[in-house]
Amino acid sequence: MPARVPSGRDPRRAFLLDLLEAALAAVNGRARMNLALRDRPRRDTWVLAAGKAAGAMTLGAIDALGPYVTRALVVTRADCVAPELTGMPGLRCHVAAHPVPDERSLAAGEAALSMARAAPPGQRVLLLVSGGASSLLEAPARGVSLEQLRRVNEWALASGVDIGRINAIRGALSRVKAGGLVRAFAHCDVEAFFISDVPGDDPAVVGSGLLASRGRPLPPAGDLPAWLGGLLERASRTEGQPLQVPILCVGRLGEALEAARRRAEAGGIRAVLHERRLDGEAGAAARMACAHLAADGPALHLFGGETTVVLPPEPGRGGRNQHLALAAAMEIDGCDDRLLLACGTDGSDGNTEDAGAFADGCTLDRGRDAGLDAPACLARADSGRFLEATGDLVHTGATGTNVGDLLFALRREPGHSQVGGLSM
Repeated sequence: MPARVPSGRDPRRAFLLDLLEAALAAVNGRARMNLALRDRPRRDTWVLAAGKAAGAMTLGAIDALGPYVTRALVVTRADCVAPELTGMPGLRCHVAAHPVPDERSLAAGEAALSMARAAPPGQRVLLLVSGGASSLLEAPARGVSLEQLRRVNEWALASGVDIGRINAIRGALSRVKAGGLVRAFAHCDVEAFFISDVPGDDPAVVGSGLLASRGRPLPPAGDLPAWLGGLLERASRTEGQPLQVPILCVGRLGEALEAARRRAEAGGIRAVLHERRLDGEAGAAARMACAHLAADGPALHLFGGETTVVLPPEPGRGGRNQHLALAAAMEIDGCDDRLLLACGTDGSDGNTEDAGAFADGCTLDRGRDAGLDAPACLARADSGRFLEATGDLVHTGATGTNVGDLLFALRREPGHSQVGGLSM
C-alpha cells in the first residue's frame, strides 16, 4: 500500500492494517494477470482494460506477454494510472470519470469502439475489466444524452437501489454494456478477464456487463421515477446476439478475506470469516458486526461486501465505509476492547480520497472534543468530516484491485498484552 496509521500508535490498528495489506496483495491485478497469462501462447495481442484496476491488470499482461502486447487502451481514473505505463509504445491511457460519467467517459467509449473497428479479423484481444468501469467507459444508446446518463447515475448512487436493477437500467441506455463491448469485437479472437466486486462474481454485473449479458428485465415502471421510465421507453439500443467468449475471474472478495484470515491466525488470533456477504444499509451492517463482537468474546471477525447509504439532497464528505465506521463507533462507545476497520479495496470511499476508517471505543469522545455530533454527521452523510477530526481515516492510495469492501472487527480480552504478536 502502505497505509497511514491514524490516531496514535495503537498496535491493534497496525495489526488490522497488516491484514488489509495481506488481503489486497492476494487480489492484486498485476500479479493475478501475470499468473493467468504466463503459460498462454505468445502471439500478437491487443489489450483493452477498463476499471479502477485497469492499469495494474495491463501491467500484469505485459509482464506475462512482453513485446507481444503491441497495442493497449487503458481506461481508468486519474489516481489509478500506473506510472510504469507512461510512454510505453502502442499504449494509450485514457483518464475518465467515476462514479458519474463525463465527456471523457464517452470519449473512452468511442476509443474502445474505434479499437474494435480497427482490429483485423482474428486479432487476439484481451478484455480486462474491473469495478468502476461502468462510469469510466460509456457509449450512450441512440437518443440518450450525457446529461441524462449523469442524472441516471446520480439517482442510482443516492437511491440505495440494488446493483442488479441499476445494471439493467444502465444496460438499456448503453451501446457497450449488457455485452455490447464484447459484441463489438465479434470478429476477433477474444479472451476476457475480470476482477470481481459483485455478488456471485458474475461477469454480467461487473462494469454493468461490459463482458456479458444475462438479459435481466428492467424494474417495473412504477418503481422508477417518471423521468427515468420515460427515458428507458425512448432509448434505442440494438441488442444483437449474445456473444460467448472465454471469461476468467482473476480476483474475488473471498480470496482477499481468506488471505486476511490466514495472516491473523498465523499471528495467533482466532479469526471468524463470515461467508454471508455484507449488503443493505451501512448502519445496519455496523450494528450486526458490533453484535458479533459483543456476543463472541475475544476474536477477529472478517466480513466483506458492499453496503449502501441513502444520501440526503446535499450530502457532506464521506462514503459507505466511513458511514459504517461512524455508525459502529456509536455502538461500541466506551468499549476499550473493540476496534473496527472498514475499507474499500480500491483505496477510495464515496466522494473522498480515503479508503475508509477505523472506529474504537473512544472515537465518539474524540469527536465530541472537536465539537462534532455523530448522529448529525450520519444524517448529513458527513461521516468523513467527523472521522477526520478524530484521526480515524485510513488512506491507502490506489491499490491495483477492487473486490468490494472489507470490514475487520476485533475484540481483545481486557488486560491481554498481545495481539498478533504486537504489544498492547
